[in-house]
Amino acid sequence: MALCEAAGCGSALTWPRLLLFGDSITQFSFQQGGWGASLADKLVRKCDVLNRGFSGYNTRWAKIILPRLIRKGNSLDIPVAVTIFFGANDSALKDENPKQHIPLEEYAVNLKSMVQYLKSVDIPENRVILITPTPLCETAWEKECIIQGCKLNRLNSVVGEYANACLQVAQDCGTDVLNLWTLMQDSQDFSSYLSDGLHLSPKGNEFLFSHLWPLIEKKVSSLPLLLPYWRDVAEAKPELSLLRDGDH
Repeated sequence: MALCEAAGCGSALTWPRLLLFGDSITQFSFQQGGWGASLADKLVRKCDVLNRGFSGYNTRWAKIILPRLIRKGNSLDIPVAVTIFFGANDSALKDENPKQHIPLEEYAVNLKSMVQYLKSVDIPENRVILITPTPLCETAWEKECIIQGCKLNRLNSVVGEYANACLQVAQDCGTDVLNLWTLMQDSQDFSSYLSDGLHLSPKGNEFLFSHLWPLIEKKVSSLPLLLPYWRDVAEAKPELSLLRDGDH
């Protein structure tokens, strides 16, 4: 309290937030070189990037937990953007991986439900970005499955059906969408984007970030730098610069 009284505290600073919601590919995105870490670095002093990735989760579980992550609050609590990135687990083959598998029709309904929930808590469609699942390199992923003592439990053609469903939901709901499944396969050898056939390699993280950033940038371009650049701080009386409300 003494420090605050001595300095004559200004109003509390509130950082805008960008929410990343998804499965393991989101959870792992803050690892070194990860696409989420790259976003956080790009937005430092402008926006906090929150990682809400849950390894192994599908849209059925995601739909249940979303209201625990975001609730209606004051306008300062509303994220400037939200990414929804599911499908890698939903698209698992029912016979080989029934726990994570979600039928295609339900996957689409769940995605739409999450977009509608966000709208109900004052996060409009133009702040939401859907991301399709990445393509699957079956030969590499099959090796992982064998190591884990199971058969190949995903097929790229099936993942493509879920990617198309994601695109359709985005079109129906009016959100932005990043079609990773197609973009990555436009490259001659998309396996280099994947570390194990499913999850992203360093090159894949860089690819995702480079394609996602233009969509994010549109939504955060008006955000100011929080607090003055150090050369702009008044030398004799720094509090004049550092405690001025609305001066960034």
